[in-house]
Amino acid sequence: MFTVNILTSERHVTTNLTKQEQETLITVARETIIHYIGERAIPPVADPGSGLRACRGCFVTLKQDGTLRGCIGSFVTDKPLYQTVQEMAIAAATRDPRFYPMKTADLDNFTLEISVLSPLEKISSIDEIEVGIHGIYLEKNHCRGVLLPQVAVEYGWDRLTFLGQTCLKAGLKRDDWQEGADIYIFSAQVFD
Repeated sequence: MFTVNILTSERHVTTNLTKQEQETLITVARETIIHYIGERAIPPVADPGSGLRACRGCFVTLKQDGTLRGCIGSFVTDKPLYQTVQEMAIAAATRDPRFYPMKTADLDNFTLEISVLSPLEKISSIDEIEVGIHGIYLEKNHCRGVLLPQVAVEYGWDRLTFLGQTCLKAGLKRDDWQEGADIYIFSAQVFD
């Protein structure tokens, strides 16, 4: 499940977060999930620093024993990145429809991965997709699917397999990207 607002943009440069900012976001996400599962409230965050106040989209991915446990994201937000991370962390833990909401017992054994996103960019040729660099957002006939850049790398997919798998995720046929689909790319800074 994901939230998306379509944006098109010229080629973009994504500002990378520092190691400290990455560690801060991982801590914020973990503490938010733990607090929310126990208290059903979002904990306040002490001054996260100016680098985490920019409005940027992100996905939060949860795993248990190396297996996907939840993944929710948003491409566009009007909130500071640290707050978006909090919201997506809670959503990944409690609202991914593929999994039951996390419970206190699930908090002993989970890992987090955060993907901070660049804006979506509509492409005119699939040759613009660089596996390992770009994620894909695809839309056709009211069906939508998204796969993060790291997914293609994890499974060893080439460009055509990546496109086919994005179609399947959208509930389409594997080759439905070939006609009438709008295809967007994005990049992500991924850390865990």
